[in-house]
Amino acid sequence: MKLRVSVLELTDEMMKAVDNSYADGKVVEVVTAAPDGWPDVSFAGSAMAWDREHLAFWERSFGQTFRNLQANPKVCLFYRNFEGRQVWKFLGEAQIADTGELRQQVMDRTIEAELKHDPERKGVGIIIRVDRVMRGGETLLQR
Repeated sequence: MKLRVSVLELTDEMMKAVDNSYADGKVVEVVTAAPDGWPDVSFAGSAMAWDREHLAFWERSFGQTFRNLQANPKVCLFYRNFEGRQVWKFLGEAQIADTGELRQQVMDRTIEAELKHDPERKGVGIIIRVDRVMRGGETLLQR
């Protein structure tokens, strides 16, 4: 069932699952693509539901994922909890919050377990506007 909406709203179940992914031992993967098309997959232990239309995470490594997002903001966050039958691909466009209030807000909402790996707080906030939510090949929500 395809549900097209002008304002995509993540469900309570999706938001709770992403917010608790680290504590629950579930992996949220970040999938990006380099300008030459090569994919990259990394982990986002700090993944969170920012609001009903956005996800976010704290980027502290400044590795391939960050470089890819600078060049190509299209991104997929992949959440999986096979036991709970919760598997979602959140596709959207990322915004890098590297200064100012938005960066501070992401840092303030980042779990301490992730911030302890960034003691000097050099990281940046990544906010993803979710445009589509999929499970397998099925589109659950689409902007």
